[in-house]
Amino acid sequence: MTPRIVAIVPAAGHSRRMGQPKLLLKLGEKTIIARVVEALRSAGIEKVLVVVRPDDSLLAEEVRQTTAELVVPEIAPPDMRVSVELALRSLGQVAEEWDGWMLIPADHPAIETQVIEQLIAAWDSDRTRIAVPTWQGRRGHPTLFPWLTASEVSQLPLDSGLNVLLRSRPDRVREVAASSDRVLIDLDTPDDWERIQQNWDER
Repeated sequence: MTPRIVAIVPAAGHSRRMGQPKLLLKLGEKTIIARVVEALRSAGIEKVLVVVRPDDSLLAEEVRQTTAELVVPEIAPPDMRVSVELALRSLGQVAEEWDGWMLIPADHPAIETQVIEQLIAAWDSDRTRIAVPTWQGRRGHPTLFPWLTASEVSQLPLDSGLNVLLRSRPDRVREVAASSDRVLIDLDTPDDWERIQQNWDER
């Protein structure tokens, strides 16, 4: 049976290192946030939740133009871990309907549908483990978690990131060799943006 997966896209950052709202930048004809959502949905992800700050009306409006669902907390999440916790909580009573949840930071505009499908297929063969894509030995994104780990997010110490879920039980992590280096490409600085644009044009 096809696994039911919800994807969580934390998008509540301030783009300080970038110097401008990076998720609204256009890569080709689409914004970065639109490309991330499109890649997830094209890979068969049933639900995509995008977490946006309450004061980021421009990004919220852009998300509304996609097939994703918008999660806007009353108070801006201080970090990715809190964003994920809020997204999981927003599912409410229907949470148990899901087989797994996928984490993909919003600033990974080059992620490919094919890679997401590859990750899902590998995870589907053993849904008890956390699937992480790699390129030449380096771990990237997205990461696919069994649904049972969702309850562990709220139990993490406030000063801990989501990587604790991987480090605490290395035996339950499965590395999946990706078919593309795009699992490593993220957007933090103007130099990153220049490289992404150049690689996009070349491909």
